[in-house]
Amino acid sequence: MSIRVIDEHYHVTGQLMPVQMSELARLGYRTVICLRPDDEAPGQPAFADLAAAARAAGVELHHIPVIPGRMTPEQGDALKSILQTVEGAALAFCASGGRCAAAYQAIGG
Repeated sequence: MSIRVIDEHYHVTGQLMPVQMSELARLGYRTVICLRPDDEAPGQPAFADLAAAARAAGVELHHIPVIPGRMTPEQGDALKSILQTVEGAALAFCASGGRCAAAYQAIGG
């Protein structure tokens, strides 16, 4: 897992796996945001499996399924809303982290 710091409150990474949720909790992340739709790529874990692992690790996992290059205003509002409630840094993930970085820029992050 390669985490890129966008600013002190928003970090991004590529695809996460359920087994990594406990590691994220140890690293201090309490909020994780998935920007990938389910079934975007073969081998991608289902959001439900990620959510179950996150709950078990004490991590709050949000799902904003953004199609690359097509974030809607409602999805941007959802991201803003989540980030307004986060203490510390949120970690957002997609296939590579690029979509998450672009989404943050799009909302004026």
